[in-house]
Amino acid sequence: MHVAPLGGTAVQDHVALAEIELCGDLIIAASAAGEDRLSLESIDEVLKVAEERGRERDAHA
Repeated sequence: MHVAPLGGTAVQDHVALAEIELCGDLIIAASAAGEDRLSLESIDEVLKVAEERGRERDAHA
């Protein structure tokens, strides 16, 4: 078994941290929603899907 050494040599996985933040955003949105489930449009809005697609489109233009 490998145990992380003591002394503050923390490694950050930026992808994992971003995913955790997105999950938190979804949980907050779901708890604030008046409906039982978030619609696909609401999920896309929380995850800023349209903004990301716009950036990808601009990068390829």
